[in-house]
Amino acid sequence: MSYEPGTLDCRLLIDAKHHLEHALASLSSLPQSDHIQRQLRAVHQQLEGMHDLKRALQVDDH
Repeated sequence: MSYEPGTLDCRLLIDAKHHLEHALASLSSLPQSDHIQRQLRAVHQQLEGMHDLKRALQVDDH
């Protein structure tokens, strides 16, 4: 994953994904947090999909 955003939207998506990754790392050592971790991973995947769309739109615009 690139950390040089092409737009403000990409920067926000990268930041949001990074914060979720940090939260997942924090939760990994807590017992009984599997359900929350699965939910956060699902949100991360949705953000990744949004980021993929933004990147595709940038390529199409050039």
